[in-house]
Amino acid sequence: MAGGGVVLARASALNVADYEGKLTWYVIIVALIASAGGLLFGYDIGITGGVEAFEEFQQKANVYNAKHGPNAEANNDPYWKLQVFTSSLFLAGLFSSIFAGHITRHFGRKLTMIIGAVWFLAGAGLNAGDRIFLGFGVGMANQVVPLYLSEVPAGRDHRYPGGPGVQDWAHGWRLSLGLAAVPALVLLAGGILLPESPNSLIERGHHERGRRVLERLRGTTNVHSEYSDIQEASDLAGKIRLRDSWKAMFTRPYSPMLTVTCLIAMLQQWTGNVPVIFNSLGSGKSASLLNTVIIGAVNVVSTFVSILSVDKFGRRFLFIEGGIQMAAAQIVTGVVLGVEFSKHDNTLPNNVAVGVLIVICVFVAGFAWSWGPLGWLVPSEIQTLETRAAGMSAAVVINFLFSFVVGQAFLSMLCAMRWGVFIFFAGWVVLMTFFIIFFLPETKGIPVERIHARFAKHWFWGKWMGPAAAEIIERDETRTASRKAGQLETAARPAPPPHPAPTVTAHV
Repeated sequence: MAGGGVVLARASALNVADYEGKLTWYVIIVALIASAGGLLFGYDIGITGGVEAFEEFQQKANVYNAKHGPNAEANNDPYWKLQVFTSSLFLAGLFSSIFAGHITRHFGRKLTMIIGAVWFLAGAGLNAGDRIFLGFGVGMANQVVPLYLSEVPAGRDHRYPGGPGVQDWAHGWRLSLGLAAVPALVLLAGGILLPESPNSLIERGHHERGRRVLERLRGTTNVHSEYSDIQEASDLAGKIRLRDSWKAMFTRPYSPMLTVTCLIAMLQQWTGNVPVIFNSLGSGKSASLLNTVIIGAVNVVSTFVSILSVDKFGRRFLFIEGGIQMAAAQIVTGVVLGVEFSKHDNTLPNNVAVGVLIVICVFVAGFAWSWGPLGWLVPSEIQTLETRAAGMSAAVVINFLFSFVVGQAFLSMLCAMRWGVFIFFAGWVVLMTFFIIFFLPETKGIPVERIHARFAKHWFWGKWMGPAAAEIIERDETRTASRKAGQLETAARPAPPPHPAPTVTAHV
């Protein structure tokens, strides 16, 4: 999830059991249409590496002659234009996400989705993929779609790779990029036809409309408990100005959450999960696009593993297991490539290429059920109500910033380090795993109002907070004891006697 606007968490986790409602077809349709916003980013990233393998695309970008022409030896870095092509989307997304938060909070989720879809359509239609316009659309969608889905309630997006069926068409790269207009059209239709989220309506003062939408989404008129919690959260969030949220975030009591948020957002990009790394193993555009399809399928299936297991095993377990799996896969890949390249003059035999692709799929699976989704989930969970607006804004900006840095540098690193680039990223994954082990508290099942105390009890962050940690823990224990006492009192209170049946007198 990404942010900028305040994410309206429920004010009290104790009231969730009182919510009434069911999973209606209306909710499913709303979630499926809105989740097309996730496809904007997923589709583009999925097909970028395959598109860059097209000779026709390289000629269009004036890269092919620098790579294969008579002066290729004198050209030390023929790939800088491809790096700009890849990374410019992230820089544009960073820029637009800054403004998306303001639009989302003050003008609603629907308008933000419409603007993001229009930007993306413009990018997909202009020369089959103007990256700046695409980036503007991705930044808007990345901010608003997870927020909208968390309020409807949440759905999941799936990333679909570009198809290999266009590999033998000279302008197939244009079609691959232009097909990004399909999810953008779905998102645009959703922005026009879908209801505004009840949270957004209530946050902006449209209480009756918000209640009507909530009743329709839940399939019942008995939504009083949930409606009251949304109102309470909206009132609390309305009292917190963005400026105050930023100020609080840099104070000692709140800086641990800021530090963990920024490090997770940054380190997610240093896993080596860049599409080009997977497609560099192919022998031409056909193998490159086929690798993209296989890896995309593994990515989707593994993401479902995360969805089904994250609340069973916890965030730390998936982070640690995924980190070990990714590091091992990258080390094996790097060693095999180093040995085989020296034997076969920088080429891979088919059987070795297949084996390496399998190992890379192991890496992708580890990423897809750990750092991929959890890199967004955990930063959204560890923000207190006071710092939520600024914290999520920082997460999305840092994520896009380092996506740009890695995208801009990766091809040059690959050319200079060759197989060693896998060992380089494996080293980062090892450091990231140790960071999770020692510095990330488990957030499974922790409501937003108790996350501050969770960090205050941590062996390192509690010392970092200083005397404020003891105050936070004491306040949390007092509040918890008070709530439990209230629950016991309510449970012990005798039920009111039934009303006597009305007496009917017959008049003759």
